[in-house]
Amino acid sequence: MANQTLLPRKSLDFSHTMSMDVHNIAAVSVFQTKDGSEIRELLAHRNSCIQNQSLAEATLPPGAVTTRHYHPLAEEIYYILRGEALMEISGETRVVGPGDAIAIPPTAPHQIRNTGSVPLKFLCCCAPGYEHEDTVLLE
Repeated sequence: MANQTLLPRKSLDFSHTMSMDVHNIAAVSVFQTKDGSEIRELLAHRNSCIQNQSLAEATLPPGAVTTRHYHPLAEEIYYILRGEALMEISGETRVVGPGDAIAIPPTAPHQIRNTGSVPLKFLCCCAPGYEHEDTVLLE
């Protein structure tokens, strides 16, 4: 610890913050994305103070598959909550299930197929936030 310079702490300014922005999944309306999955957008610029990303819960029925697609701008993270699936990214396929977090870089073609007997549920985080215009279908 010798010769270590301590920097002064910055005071934090919270005067610009808004009231707490909380959305419950039960109160969020459902819509279908361009790739065919059903999502409930929990937080995004359309419904909250969040401006640079989005968080949604996606549902895919047993046997269903999203249309192979990519996003020119957005990077995505899928986090599997329930069910089993085959995840394909840029030609590589892997079995995924609860607890798996999947990184999907911008421009990477991808699709997910529900291979289980229950609806597949996963969280999807996009940065920048999800937009239909940033989805390019490949099939």
